[in-house]
Amino acid sequence: MAGLNETPKGDRIHIAFFGLRNAGKSTLVNSFTRQDVAIVSDVAGTTTDPVSKAMEILPLGPCLVTDTAGLDDVGELGGKRVEKTLSVLATADIAVWVDGETAPSSSTENLFRKRFDDECRRRGVAVLEYRRGDSVDALRARIAALRLADMPPGLLDGIASPKDRIVCVCPIDESAPKGRLILPQVQLIRECLDIGAWCAVCQPRELRDVLRELRCSLVVTDSQAFGEVRRVLADMPPENRPALTSFSILFARQKGDLAEYLKGLAAIRSLKDGDRVLVAEGCTHHRQCNDIGTVKIPKALAKIAGRQLQFSFASGAAFGVSPGADAPALVVQCGGCMLTRREVLRRIGICREACVPIVNYGMLLAAAHGLAGTRPDGLVEI
Repeated sequence: MAGLNETPKGDRIHIAFFGLRNAGKSTLVNSFTRQDVAIVSDVAGTTTDPVSKAMEILPLGPCLVTDTAGLDDVGELGGKRVEKTLSVLATADIAVWVDGETAPSSSTENLFRKRFDDECRRRGVAVLEYRRGDSVDALRARIAALRLADMPPGLLDGIASPKDRIVCVCPIDESAPKGRLILPQVQLIRECLDIGAWCAVCQPRELRDVLRELRCSLVVTDSQAFGEVRRVLADMPPENRPALTSFSILFARQKGDLAEYLKGLAAIRSLKDGDRVLVAEGCTHHRQCNDIGTVKIPKALAKIAGRQLQFSFASGAAFGVSPGADAPALVVQCGGCMLTRREVLRRIGICREACVPIVNYGMLLAAAHGLAGTRPDGLVEI
């Protein structure tokens, strides 16, 4: 239960520290976080993999601070460490370049810095510079004063207001974790509290009775329950019928690009027998016998496309799409509750560059359960 009392990694501002070996990155990270997060040594290359620590920096809020290996690491393993270090930029909102006590002494060192600056510029990452011996408190203050341009909107922005009544439909089945709600459900309930909306929670079988007692403006359902929820709402008079969406679609709206997902939904009709579809989840979990990613999504997609398709699966930080002959014909991406907005948009950008359509779990399941379609605002037509 402890994890439910912490802000998830996907909702934290990611601050990463970069530089050459022995520049003092690990020492700085320990001073910055006021904890022994990273191993400190005079031996070049002590940090081999990114090491992260969650903390609060006011007024920014919850952050994730990451130490990385030196960008000038050498040898075969060193090259892999550098690649891992640069991959941290995929999720970094703020990058801190750590210089040693003296300025770079060679053109080679300058090339490492230029490569770093170019990557940050390409990805739109805010860059700060710190020289060993400078004030750590001053650096913390500079970071706290930043105003990031691409912070995600609220889950309910534009579709709910204070005192609105919202019903969350949360199935408790074999895939539900014992004794708690899943992260998207918890975050949606919290957002209702934040905006001053009233929230009721029920299972699909209770929705009809709840709507008889409570006139609400919005129903947010687990995407897997779209069929049951659609039948209940379809029986209501249109003038009394609440709007409908799902947790997955709300997260896709907050962290992704609904316009791109809508294009991906339309592209399903163009799939051919034998096409490969990549199903990508942002979290890693034990697979259930009726798992959504490996069982329900393939069934839903086959139902809509009417084709014999091949499937591959990625979870966690893995994605596995790049331009070329091995690219899939379609990507189905989860809502991304465990991913940062930067990472979800990066995945969408990779798909766009590779000319691979991408669609969201919730939008796909809504179509498979006979709903008319997802609107650009994230609401689903009955």
